[in-house]
Amino acid sequence: MAKINSRKKLEKLLIDISIKIAREGKGCLLVIKEDGIEYKTLLEQDIKPFNVLENNRRLEVLASFDGAVIIDVNGKMIAYSAKIKSNRIFPGFGTRHTAAYSASLKGNTAILASEEDRKVRVFKQGKLIMQIDPFEKNIEYKTSEVVSLLESIGAGSIATIGTSLLVPSLGIALIPGIVVFGSAHYLMKILGKRNGK
Repeated sequence: MAKINSRKKLEKLLIDISIKIAREGKGCLLVIKEDGIEYKTLLEQDIKPFNVLENNRRLEVLASFDGAVIIDVNGKMIAYSAKIKSNRIFPGFGTRHTAAYSASLKGNTAILASEEDRKVRVFKQGKLIMQIDPFEKNIEYKTSEVVSLLESIGAGSIATIGTSLLVPSLGIALIPGIVVFGSAHYLMKILGKRNGK
């Protein structure tokens, strides 16, 4: 139970930081590493690994560098300014989205803030599963709900959307400002749980 709670705290922190960065018109890529991920660092790693849950300001600064910040499931920063090795592009989007796609393979979670359209996107198992509008009124107070929703979504149950077309109508908005992409059947089950059915 403690591991689940710390995972939720970690996901909430990363989403909160991504929302803040997206609002500033900047981008970032934060990766929770469950399994293997191929990368090389763009900068010498002068900052020693630390627990991001205990020093979120330092994480926010590192997130502003080019490349990804890679964090283990316990909240320990492994690397920053990391260039993710990508074998396949994420059509219609830039290098950060391609890196998020590649980083999310093998059970990892990638949380991206896009500087182009100022949206926050969550990738799991090589699939875009959620988009967050950082400008939705009071969105910063809804991130606990977002994390609970992430926990409810089994990455294996999420169907891939056409990656060349990202249209909110392909997803379902369960919380204002949040669009979840994937299998309509599974999403309806989530809606039923939220409504007590």
